[in-house]
Amino acid sequence: MSEVLDSYPLLLRGAWTTVQITVYGAVFALVLALAFGLAGTARGRLLRAVNRIYVEFFRGVAALVLMYWFFYALPLLGLRFTPIAAAVLAIGLNYGAYGAEVVRGSVEAVPRAQWEAACALNFTAAQRMRRVLLPQATALMLPPFGNLLIELMKATAGVSLVSIADLTFRAKQIQASTGQTAATFAVILVMYFVIAQALQVLVRIAERRTARMLGRGLPPRRSPAAAPAGEAVLP
Repeated sequence: MSEVLDSYPLLLRGAWTTVQITVYGAVFALVLALAFGLAGTARGRLLRAVNRIYVEFFRGVAALVLMYWFFYALPLLGLRFTPIAAAVLAIGLNYGAYGAEVVRGSVEAVPRAQWEAACALNFTAAQRMRRVLLPQATALMLPPFGNLLIELMKATAGVSLVSIADLTFRAKQIQASTGQTAATFAVILVMYFVIAQALQVLVRIAERRTARMLGRGLPPRRSPAAAPAGEAVLP
């Protein structure tokens, strides 16, 4: 175990690479999820068809297979990607498909009365989405997005197969040099857990901020003048 712990600089560099790929992949997946998820709520059949094609295809294909395709197969056709670009594309496309369904379902879960109220205020379709529907849907999206973010982070363990020196890649190097298999993978098990918990904390913070922005979870406060006679007002 001591030999494994002495190799912590390698593990920290690998962990940093894992975090970077997680962030890049999550941003790419979020952009795709919003674009195709909102397309799934559109009235036009063409946009809804585009949503279904993207979601069904990339949700049904393994991220590792996509990674191999971008890194090993497409260069044969003249398209070359760096290992990190191939990993981000594969992970983003795969998890963006799951996220698109979260976006679509969350927008459609907003009560129709909210949409009708926005129409009564003469909002355009873009204003209804930006000012009324999307802010409320965001509160519904965040919990499942948190789960997808952690799953995306764990999926980055496969990028070591395309020669990216992530946490798993570094662990394999240390295991090969020290011969301590159990100790090495026990350490990175804990490191992946710590990264996942850090991501979960960030999602929780985003949930609380979104709830405050929407005025949820905060009890209304009334002034003494507004309280009925004989009713105590809490400070």
